[in-house]
Amino acid sequence: MQNTAETGPDAPIDVTPLLDDPYAAYAALREAGPVHRITGADGSPAWLVTRYDDVRSALADPRLSLDRRHAGPGGYRGFALPPALDANLLNMDPPDHTRVRRLVVKAFTPGRVETLRAPVRRVAEELLDAMAERGRADLIADYAGPLPITVICDLLGIPQHDRRDFLAWSDALITPDPSRPEGMKQAIGAMLEFYTGLIAAKRAEPGDDLLSDLIAVRDDAPAADGSDRLTEDELTSLAFLILFAGYENTVHLIGNAVLALLDHPDILRQLQQNPAELPAAVEEFLRYDGPGPLAIRRFPTQDVEIGGVRIPAGESVLLSIASANRDPARFPAPDALDRGRDLSGHLAMGHGIHYCLGAPLARMEAVTALEALLGRFPELRLDVPRGELRHRRTLRSRGLISLPVAWETASEQVFEA
Repeated sequence: MQNTAETGPDAPIDVTPLLDDPYAAYAALREAGPVHRITGADGSPAWLVTRYDDVRSALADPRLSLDRRHAGPGGYRGFALPPALDANLLNMDPPDHTRVRRLVVKAFTPGRVETLRAPVRRVAEELLDAMAERGRADLIADYAGPLPITVICDLLGIPQHDRRDFLAWSDALITPDPSRPEGMKQAIGAMLEFYTGLIAAKRAEPGDDLLSDLIAVRDDAPAADGSDRLTEDELTSLAFLILFAGYENTVHLIGNAVLALLDHPDILRQLQQNPAELPAAVEEFLRYDGPGPLAIRRFPTQDVEIGGVRIPAGESVLLSIASANRDPARFPAPDALDRGRDLSGHLAMGHGIHYCLGAPLARMEAVTALEALLGRFPELRLDVPRGELRHRRTLRSRGLISLPVAWETASEQVFEA
């Protein structure tokens, strides 16, 4: 792989290695240079930033906008959601970002999240109960997936009978089927119809849930300066973001963490014996193989220099969280899973004003899910050869398609005794 500073903007690198073996590919890119020109899967050009110091600084740089209105002509071809799903925090700069985030942040404070720990543990135990006597399961489909969707749907007050449809729509967006190009468009249309109907139902009959609270914020009289008011599109889009991001990132965090433990049985045994160490371990799982390899794309509002490379205003900038978290200049022996390392400053949840809103909830869910799983199945093992596991082939998320595991059932233990 070649350095953009040497090859120029007309020689983009091939991103295929980033899909096939991302951490090795990022290591080669870091060594070659701090910033590289790439062509994304959607055909749009972008600048990829790979080194820790540059990524961390850029995450907090106000000159790098999330608002697509700052994208230059032809510089961004990403899929455009309808306004009612797109007017969210991932596409906003201050002051709108500040206003909207302030209205929802109270739902995700550590104190509020702590009140959800017991319900999350109950859901985890119910899922494990359903799996226990089978002796094997796909940990993604049977555990890591259902847990966060149940938690987020409960938080928003989404009826049980609607949750299966949401999973299908989410999968269509996360991993589009190339043989069905219309599938993504259909999923987006169905999601928009679903959220519009759900908000109307909650408006008519409010419940004790976050979505009802957000509707009240939208409908109640605003402050004199209008600063505490959501638009209808912001309301709909915020519900979409909380549900979609809360599901996708957490399922991949849990799945990646379990695989890391299966690859490191000594650490697995240590955590089974000392579950109080799981919160610190989750931070290392986030650094080692986090669910979000790239921060949301950014657009310079003026020409900027990153790592000695000049990036023109309006062009797409991709900040590689995965590469930064494996940068040996910040984390010695970065490819090793090391629970004893200094993890202060890892970037898996972002940095600056766009730091992940749901980080406390994701961390709590991961710790609770792992504690319940390791406590229930002490002999957990991979149920297929390691080389058969496959990750989703996308730059924007890092997650397993499936994770077949097995364990000794209670009936087998009795028979052996």
